[in-house]
Amino acid sequence: MSASLSASLKSGATTSVATAAGGPACAEPLPVLGRDVTVPLVTGGEVTYAALDYAASAPALQRVWDDVAAYAPYYGSVHRGAGYLSQLSTDLFEQSRATVAEFLDCRPSDQVIFTRSTTDSLNLLAAALPADCQVFVFETEHHASLLPWTDARVTYLNAPRTPDEAVATLERALADREPYGPALVCVTGASNVTGELWPVKELAAAAHAHGARIVLDAAQLAPHHPVSVQDLDVDWVAFSGHKIYAPFGSGVLAGRADWLQEAEPYLAGGGASRKVARREDGGVDVEWHTTAARHEAGSPNVIGVYSIASACKALTEAGFDGLVARERHLIGKVRDGLAEVPAVRVLSLFGDDAPRVGVISFVVDGWNSSHFAAALSAEYGIGVRDGLFCAHPLVRTLLGSEPQAQGECGAPEAAPGERSLNAIRVSFGAGTPDEHVDRFVRAVRELVADGAKWQYRTEEGRCVPAV
Repeated sequence: MSASLSASLKSGATTSVATAAGGPACAEPLPVLGRDVTVPLVTGGEVTYAALDYAASAPALQRVWDDVAAYAPYYGSVHRGAGYLSQLSTDLFEQSRATVAEFLDCRPSDQVIFTRSTTDSLNLLAAALPADCQVFVFETEHHASLLPWTDARVTYLNAPRTPDEAVATLERALADREPYGPALVCVTGASNVTGELWPVKELAAAAHAHGARIVLDAAQLAPHHPVSVQDLDVDWVAFSGHKIYAPFGSGVLAGRADWLQEAEPYLAGGGASRKVARREDGGVDVEWHTTAARHEAGSPNVIGVYSIASACKALTEAGFDGLVARERHLIGKVRDGLAEVPAVRVLSLFGDDAPRVGVISFVVDGWNSSHFAAALSAEYGIGVRDGLFCAHPLVRTLLGSEPQAQGECGAPEAAPGERSLNAIRVSFGAGTPDEHVDRFVRAVRELVADGAKWQYRTEEGRCVPAV
């Protein structure tokens, strides 16, 4: 392996791929895997697949894939060997940690811990909470940030209808808490249902004013907007690689070290321990690391970690100003197009003028969401998401006044008091071309006006074309 290739791997980019990522004014979509994949239509023929489900998993950037492919022949065990490939992999792993810290604008004393996902990151933090910690979380959260706090005293806050109401709701809840022990606020940066941006900086100020800490779920924010730990003044931030154009199931928890250093390791095993010795009574004494390694036991996912670092570099080099401008252009196309279809209602907490990322959920009068999403896929080659989006309380709140119209196709009958698949979500990002959103808007108009061209049936809870 040449010195130049070694240096490029450690920096997170090969020269040829870095050039392909585009300049800071990025007016074109970034190259992603799958952009030329064709899929069959039930009505005959094939069409280029329109991936409009970025909020679930964004396609991997070509830049990331190429970087990982360049490294793959040099893959080695991390922190485990004296050989050259092991040392290279270890350097790459730790350089990736530094890259992520820079991407998030972390404080010098912050730790960056690599996990499996946002869900894993927030569960790790939940396991590290001090005794008798009280957690405040809005009902609008994704289940990844709504559910992990099982060992804490949890206050669930009602869905606010404006950003100011969100801050006021939190301030009231914090002012009422007794006793004044450790407290944590968990909040999303951008909703995975409505795409709306939350007032994170203001919520952080409210939390700190009442002696609480705050963790930011940036799973939907980090792929679309720059995230600065210092500017937002959050204590921790969590996000997932598969949302930020990096595959392979890795995630990040970054932020203050003290609670993490004082907690028992998230996983007990090699890598988390500094010293292990037998006692005379037959037991075992363990001295755990106080660095990020404390919560990274086992052989780490070096390829997944490196892919996150590569994605962070690619987005930074492309320039968020250009990425945000392009995404606003696409959001305008989708929202303007849906507004022209009277049967469509877009879901929103904060109103039409609220700033948002490329995530839009809606319902269509007379249609079951599973049926509508199946028709988009089978007849137009468009991939969207339907359901409750792992944010059941929020979607039910947004659909509370909607009549239940199961339609002829959809999920099995819901349990009493619950709704089945009720909304459709379209989401997009840095790799989305205009043609995909144009096709989506056209498809919505045609389906509402003319109905589906094919018959569909329910199979194992999903709506599929009838064969």
